[in-house]
Amino acid sequence: MGGAELCANPRAPRIREMTSDKNLHTQITDLIAQEKELRDQVSSGEISPDDERSQLSDIEVQLDQCWDLLRQRDALRRAGKDPDDAEVRPPNVVEGYLN
Repeated sequence: MGGAELCANPRAPRIREMTSDKNLHTQITDLIAQEKELRDQVSSGEISPDDERSQLSDIEVQLDQCWDLLRQRDALRRAGKDPDDAEVRPPNVVEGYLN
């Protein structure tokens, strides 16, 4: 199956199809760079704090999904199964872990 494309917000970038841990780490790095860019933009007055919060919230959900997918892949690998069977879980699942 592999990680299906999914995102928390239709206007946010989608989590790319993950065929390897390397691709997943690249996606995480890209999302972290987007977080930094947003913080820089709000500091320089390019965007409002409200816009920053909204966009950061979307990015944080995507990061949580990516980390969850990476953990799933690791667990499947340790169990002797195919890590490509891991799937991106919906935001309400990955965000619900703390509730």
